[in-house]
Amino acid sequence: MHKIAAISITHHRLPLEPPFRASWDTKPRVHFDATLVRVSTDTGLTGYGSGDLMLGFAGHEDLFVGTDPLALERHFRVLSNIDFHYGRCWPLDLALWDLAGKILAAPCWKLLGGLSSRVRTYASSGTLREPAAQADAAERYLAAGFPALKLRFHRGDWRDDVRALEAVRARVGERLELLVDCNQGWRLPWDTDSAWTLKDALAVARELERLKVYWMEEPLHRADRDGMRALRAATDVRIAAGEMTRQLHELRDLVTGGCVDVLQPDAALVGGITGLRRLATLAQEHHVTFTPHTWTNGMGVTANAHLVAGLADAPFMEFPFDPPEWSLERRDFLMAEPLRAGGDGAIQLSEAPGMGYAPDESRLRATRMS
Repeated sequence: MHKIAAISITHHRLPLEPPFRASWDTKPRVHFDATLVRVSTDTGLTGYGSGDLMLGFAGHEDLFVGTDPLALERHFRVLSNIDFHYGRCWPLDLALWDLAGKILAAPCWKLLGGLSSRVRTYASSGTLREPAAQADAAERYLAAGFPALKLRFHRGDWRDDVRALEAVRARVGERLELLVDCNQGWRLPWDTDSAWTLKDALAVARELERLKVYWMEEPLHRADRDGMRALRAATDVRIAAGEMTRQLHELRDLVTGGCVDVLQPDAALVGGITGLRRLATLAQEHHVTFTPHTWTNGMGVTANAHLVAGLADAPFMEFPFDPPEWSLERRDFLMAEPLRAGGDGAIQLSEAPGMGYAPDESRLRATRMS
């Protein structure tokens, strides 16, 4: 019988030159930090996971060491308790699933239900470009085979955002589904701008209806459930939310309260795979689309892809990709091979046990902070 022998956590920093100017961050990003979690057994197997910083986990290793790594529900309960008292330690759950696949000699998507080994993706941009440049980029996504593209709003005046969206729609017509991230649900600590009101969001929604946008993401503050419900009733554009939600019950309430058409939690940030598989089923039973948000790194994208492929049947899942500013080499620097989407914009998951990824040990040594 396998037993957990050790858990190690390392932090890594990749310098970014030129900087990445993320639409949701008023500060240019000059480095990209990532945390790697390793769970090893007494039989020589190791599972890997990545996502949040694992703040508050130190000192709790003894709650896992010596236990059965396949006791995933037990481990989920412990991580839920740690999450309540400290930080988001869900990358450990992803590492445990990777390890479970290796123990059972099966890919995670099969362990999760085996619905499919493929996930259609949408290209998720991260920068704010001038309208003509945004349209040029959209043509490149179309040529690469992506069926859909998510554009960012956050130029200060939403009318400027709409002009960029208009340029894209004029260039690509309806050959791409277009999604919009309004970035109103949360702010980074130094960003003190207020979120939109319902009236603001409704004015934007009317413009997005005209431009045949598939969904509008985070159009209101994350706590404005009444506003989301009213906005959903007032527009034909799908309302999406849930990307940085901390607790599973908050996601449950978005579904059961009729607040969203699309639920977007990230397994690397809330609940892990063990928790989110509950939410995926709940969402489906309420006719809500479940498709994870996933802007951590390639390991996080892969873990969410296994969840969607095995269980969720989403129309498409987020694939962060906005070259040259946000390339696969930057996003997936932890990994021996970056996660790629095929020429049809789909991720093809393999039959390899677990998640199917491996760390790049030399890059890890070169970028290690602690």
